[in-house]
Amino acid sequence: RARLAELQSRIRPHFLFNTLNTAIALVRSDPARAEGVLEDLAELFRVALEDGVRGTVTLAEEIELARRYLAIEALRFGERLSVQWQLDPAADTARLPPLALQPLLENAVRHGVEPCEDGGTVRVRTRSTLGRAEIVIDNSLPAAGTRANPGHGVALANVRDRLRLLHDLDAQFESGPRGDATWRVRIVVPLGAVK
Repeated sequence: RARLAELQSRIRPHFLFNTLNTAIALVRSDPARAEGVLEDLAELFRVALEDGVRGTVTLAEEIELARRYLAIEALRFGERLSVQWQLDPAADTARLPPLALQPLLENAVRHGVEPCEDGGTVRVRTRSTLGRAEIVIDNSLPAAGTRANPGHGVALANVRDRLRLLHDLDAQFESGPRGDATWRVRIVVPLGAVK
């Protein structure tokens, strides 16, 4: 539990300044939208600041936070960000560490959408199968010559380690390119209670 709380405390969304700048830009032109951005940001802050007080959340709660996060990013990127959802409600009860999906989605936007002039696509898919929940996040990648510097894998390692601490060997975490055009993160966790 102590290690899980330590890893949880390291998750501090890096997009906060961008979000505040988005809200500031909207204050005069679209105050209602600015208010919505700040409400979404407040919810993300609330979860980030809990520092592991809540040991787990449901996949449904994580998806709700993911939607809030991607709604904020959609304001920043406009038509350059395409988001596709394919969600299986039967997987909603799976337990995850808080803010397990947000850093993965942040990576998808930062490395897949932001460096590409035409933007890109982020796909989130969940499904229940054989007593397990599968979560797949795919993002398009810019052409090889236009890719930004690769990250250091800190968010990937953090999420992987927290999943393993929570579910031990029952958790699967895979990430990597699928051909030249897509990056995939795949998580599989049990649907039953946390051990």
